[in-house]
Amino acid sequence: MKHVFIVNPAAGKGRPLKLVPLIRSHCNEHQCEYDIVVTEYPGHATEIAAAKSASGKCRIYSVGGDGTLNEVLNGMAGTGSSLAVIPSGSGNDFIRSIVGRDVPDDIIPATIRGTERLIDYARVNDKYFINIASVGFDAKVAYQTNHFKKLPLISGTVAYILGILNTILISSSEYMELKLDDRVISGETLLIAVGIGKYYGGGINALPDAVIDDGLFDVCYVEAVPKLKILRLFPQYIKGLHASIEGVHLLRGRKVEITAKKPIPLNRDGEIILAEKAVFEIFPEGLPIVVPNFDQTTSSKRYCAV
Repeated sequence: MKHVFIVNPAAGKGRPLKLVPLIRSHCNEHQCEYDIVVTEYPGHATEIAAAKSASGKCRIYSVGGDGTLNEVLNGMAGTGSSLAVIPSGSGNDFIRSIVGRDVPDDIIPATIRGTERLIDYARVNDKYFINIASVGFDAKVAYQTNHFKKLPLISGTVAYILGILNTILISSSEYMELKLDDRVISGETLLIAVGIGKYYGGGINALPDAVIDDGLFDVCYVEAVPKLKILRLFPQYIKGLHASIEGVHLLRGRKVEITAKKPIPLNRDGEIILAEKAVFEIFPEGLPIVVPNFDQTTSSKRYCAV
């Protein structure tokens, strides 16, 4: 089986490109048949993944952040090829749901010798996603942050802080309707997160009970709260301790539909678009994912997964 590494040089301040010599070294050591392709523009990872999958079943590695992973997924989902993750972006949230911890140093050889398991993946509107999609406060913050990042002399951290403050001051909540299977919830809403994985936004444990192969969406629905309470709520939300907070509802279901009264930011695995309606579909155990093998007894063996 061929191993295809799709490297995004724009992710993680250029870190993915620095990993190329290590990838090449480990592939040679494990006697892999491999190909390394560097992306050149937004959306290129999707094109590469689609082309490589069309030429035959292979293992496709996303070398970048969660945005790169989303692009790769949208090129290879449903083809029979397997997806592997070499996390090297700024967030690296999805891999936490796979390995259950922060990314270890030996992630490259562990993934090359890793084994496959089937997990869920999903689609919202016209694109696939593998982790979490959300609307409301957090998506607005991401949307505003991207705007502030374009301004001169504004760092990423400052842009994020400005995004939070601007969202709180201007419009922290929206009227939304959530349809979850046969249940309908509507009203002023702070945010709704729908996902397969647990973490997003650089370590926010939004869906602490999520299981990546149970065939169900986990949903966090947060009712509108006073502006000052948002600042008290989010530390608990980040840690995954928000289930007992008044107005927070952790739910599960197979069919999810969210409707707003106007187009609002929708965060889809880190990609921000504007949408008035979000229709979700889940594909239970439809994606072969590579689980890294950190077994120390096999770490010195020179073999490549086939």
